[in-house]
Amino acid sequence: MADSVVKFGTDGWRGIIADDFTYANVRVAASAIANYVLAHEDASAGVCIAYDTRFGSRSFANVVADVLAKAGIPVAMAADITPTPALSYAVRERKAAGGVMITSSHNPAEWNGVKYKASYGGSGKPSIMASIEGYLGEPLAQAARPAAIETVDFNPDYVAAIARFVDLDAIRKSGYKFLIDVMYGAGRNVIAGIFTEAHVPFVEIRNEINPAFPGINPEPILPHIRATQIAVTAEKCDAGLITDGDADRIGAVDEHGNVVDAHKIFAVLLKWLLERKKWPGDVTRAFNTTKMLDRICAKYGRRLHEHGIGFKYVCDLMLEQEILVGGEESGGIGISRHLPERDGLLNSLLLANVMADEKKTLGELVAALQQEFGEHQYGRVDMHIDEALKQSAISRAKAGVTDFAGLKVLRVETLDGIKFFLDNPSCAGVPNAAETWLLLRASGTEPLLRVYCESCSVESVARVLEAAQAFVLQGSTV
Repeated sequence: MADSVVKFGTDGWRGIIADDFTYANVRVAASAIANYVLAHEDASAGVCIAYDTRFGSRSFANVVADVLAKAGIPVAMAADITPTPALSYAVRERKAAGGVMITSSHNPAEWNGVKYKASYGGSGKPSIMASIEGYLGEPLAQAARPAAIETVDFNPDYVAAIARFVDLDAIRKSGYKFLIDVMYGAGRNVIAGIFTEAHVPFVEIRNEINPAFPGINPEPILPHIRATQIAVTAEKCDAGLITDGDADRIGAVDEHGNVVDAHKIFAVLLKWLLERKKWPGDVTRAFNTTKMLDRICAKYGRRLHEHGIGFKYVCDLMLEQEILVGGEESGGIGISRHLPERDGLLNSLLLANVMADEKKTLGELVAALQQEFGEHQYGRVDMHIDEALKQSAISRAKAGVTDFAGLKVLRVETLDGIKFFLDNPSCAGVPNAAETWLLLRASGTEPLLRVYCESCSVESVARVLEAAQAFVLQGSTV
C-alpha cells in the first residue's frame, strides 16, 4: 500500500526520491494534512506551501497544493525557492491554518521530504504530528468547488523582519568581512542581499542551484564545509557563516578556518543576549549539548531547561512559558522574540552583530568564552551498525558500566539515551575544567548509534570516543 511508507516524525515525512518519495506518496501525505486541517484548524485561513532547491521540490509542492485546493482549502503557494523559516514566518504573519515545506533539510541529494508547520509558525507539536499520521490512508472528501491557489512571494517580508532584528549599521561600521556559504540551499542570496543593501563586505559561495549538492550533503559540519574553511582564509574574511539545505540550521568557521561548532555558536549568542540585550526568559538546551550553557546561565541568573533531543522540545517550551532562546546540538537555535522555530539565517546575522558589538572576530569570541567559562571541547561519532549490534550496545550500557578509557563512571543520566559522567584526572589541573561526559544514543528509525562526548581537551574527547566505539563493537560477531 502506498500509505505504508509514509510516516510522520518530528517535523514531517522524508524519503528517497523515486523510491518511496513519489507523487503518489506525496498525495497520501498531503491528504492526511488536509484531513487534519479540515478537522482541527480554521481551514478557511488557508495553508502556505513552499519548497527548497532539491530535485523536484517545486513539482512536489504543486502536488500538495492540488490536493489541498481540491479539498476546499485555500493555498498560498511560494513564487520562488523559500527558506523554511521564511515559510514559518509567513504562516504566523498571515494567520494561516498551517504550512507545508517541501525539503529534506540537511539530508543527501537523493532525499526529499514534507515538513508541516503549525499555525504559530513552528514545528507541529507531537500531538499535532500524531494526529496527522492518524489520517494517513483515510479518504479525503472533495469540495464541490476547488479552493483558490494564490502565488505569493514569502521572502520579502521575512527578509525585512530578520534585517530589522539586527543592527546592520553596527555590522557595517565594524569593518568585518564575511564569508557566506549557503551549501546550494534555500538560503541563497538572503544574507548576501541584506549585506549588499547595508554595504557590509562579504563573499558568497555555493549559491548556485544544484540539486545534486556536488560532493557534499547540505549539512554545516565537516566534511561538508571544507570549502568554507578554505574560502574564509583565501578571501581574508573574519568569519564564515553557513546555512544548511533549507536554511534553518547554522554552522560557522572562524577567521583562521577553524570550525566553530554549534555549541560554541549557541554559547556566543547566549552570552550576548543575556549581557547586552538583557531580554527576559529562560534558556533551553538539548540533552546532548554543551554544559558551558549551564555555566553562562548560572552567571546571569537564568533558569536553564534541559530536555530531550529534537527542536520539538524547544518549541513546546516556547509555547508554554517565557523562553528567551533554545537550541539543539545540530545547529538549530530559536529565539522566541522572532519565531518558535530554528532560523539559520537570523542566527548568522546575529553572530555578525555580536562580533560588531564586542569588536572581536569569531575566533576571538570563542577564545574569550573558553577563557571565562572553562575550555569545553566536543566530539560526535555516528556509528552505522546493524540493529543487533546497536541493541547489544545499549543493553550492555544499561546493565552498568564502571569505566571508559580507564575513567571511572561517577553517575549516569538517562533523559534521552545513556549519559555517563566520568572522573577525568587529566582535567584536574585545567582551570575551570569542563565535566567529562559520554552519551550513547540509538536512532529509533535507522541502524545508527550516535556517540557524543564533552571534556576539557581535544585529546580527552578523542580518547573517550575511541573507548566508547570499542565498547560498542565488543558485541560484534564479525
